[in-house]
Amino acid sequence: MRVKGCMFDFSSTLFRLEDAESWLSGVLAGADREVGADEVRRWARRLLDFGAVPGGPEPRDAGAELTRLWQERDLDVVRHRAAYTGLLHASGLPWPELVDALYERHMTAPAWHPYPDTAEVLARLRERGVGVVVVSNIGWDLRPVFRHHGLDEYVDAYVLSFEHGIQKPDPALFRIACRHLGLAPADVAMVGDDRTADGGAAALGSPVHFVDPLPVADRPDALRAVLDRLL
Repeated sequence: MRVKGCMFDFSSTLFRLEDAESWLSGVLAGADREVGADEVRRWARRLLDFGAVPGGPEPRDAGAELTRLWQERDLDVVRHRAAYTGLLHASGLPWPELVDALYERHMTAPAWHPYPDTAEVLARLRERGVGVVVVSNIGWDLRPVFRHHGLDEYVDAYVLSFEHGIQKPDPALFRIACRHLGLAPADVAMVGDDRTADGGAAALGSPVHFVDPLPVADRPDALRAVLDRLL
């Protein structure tokens, strides 16, 4: 298959957020809190299980209001912050004064790590003249992440849900991305990790390819394998 353009999801596709233990321990260290490794590990698992970790699993037993906020979190910045800070508080975190710091940390560029083959794949697409758009359900501006890691030069446009008030799998978000490239959806592939959200591009006739949302160290070449099918 020879595509003319390619849409990529962000989280767990091109980049992966630091693990929950690093996220929590980093904020604790920055606040000069001495907490044992076992306790950090226990609370990191609790936050994951509760759905309070950005990019992690969905909430369980969080109540109707927080569940609704989480489902709508990527429509705007207000709901995104309210969802995750609300879940952090509701989890029973013993350091409630650090909730805002935890939320802010996940939006910092160093907290995100590209997969081993991300740079290679984006560079190869640029060499072949294939346009690239990042299409993400997100509640904050991820452009600084790409700039920090030297990958912004390979991206032609960013279509972010909170900037349009539309979340994947709504086909409208993918349609905007294709318009940025000036291409028909059938000529633009979508690569992501979420079968439901990223699979929405198929409604427009775009070919869709999936990668597994694994830790960076456990997924060295999944994007490269997809690229070989696209080119």
